[in-house]
Amino acid sequence: MEFAEPPKLMEVRARHKPGADLMILNGFPTSDNPVLSDGDTIVFIRKGTKPSREELESLMMARHTPGVHEKVKGARVGIAGLGGLGSAVAVALARVGVGELVLADFDVVEPSNLNRQQYFVDQIGKPKTEAMEENLRRINPYVKTMPHREILTEENIPKIFCNVNVLVEAFDGAEMKALLINTMARSCPGVPVVAASGVAGHGPSNTIRTMPFGEGYYIVGDQETAAGTGTGLMAPRVGIAAHHQANCVLRLLLGEPGE
Repeated sequence: MEFAEPPKLMEVRARHKPGADLMILNGFPTSDNPVLSDGDTIVFIRKGTKPSREELESLMMARHTPGVHEKVKGARVGIAGLGGLGSAVAVALARVGVGELVLADFDVVEPSNLNRQQYFVDQIGKPKTEAMEENLRRINPYVKTMPHREILTEENIPKIFCNVNVLVEAFDGAEMKALLINTMARSCPGVPVVAASGVAGHGPSNTIRTMPFGEGYYIVGDQETAAGTGTGLMAPRVGIAAHHQANCVLRLLLGEPGE
């Protein structure tokens, strides 16, 4: 597209995509009409249309700044367990724009899951890996997902997770939590693990905390409140813990302390 003299932004919009609702100039949304310079990057988006990869990345860079987005886009994060914690972590990281999510869970979506997990009624009976992929594609179709519908064991954990930048532990049972953490420490040293313990019930929100427990390991929760009679796993508190985990992952990807 050629102009006799440096054009203004609105002029380019009129010729390139008339009626565009959103103008992004050099990674930032604007409603002004500046004169453009050589090297300016412009994206025009119409509401109701699926943005291209370039357009969606421009939107994310506008929110996150280009440097942050580039680090996040190049990351690979593992999520072991796609229940109340893992499904919410996956959604949060897809919205942030993490480039690749390695998803592992053996279960299917059950009616009892819907009180806290990021699935829908019409997905009951589907493998959680499949249902989660569907939902993530609707949120961010350009995030790469690697699903593993299998029971995690001492043998397959290293094959699935040793090449991730950060691993999220999102199991309900103490035995599986211990297996995952011990196997990663032995077989994949150097991969940070963000675990959880004590997220049940409807206790005070501020008792959910993120704390280090050893080099490269973090635990989220109050470390006391287990699921039981009167303290079921409920969406608000599980969601708070999941977003603590997601934020810890984000900080680690950006080179910040996890806690």
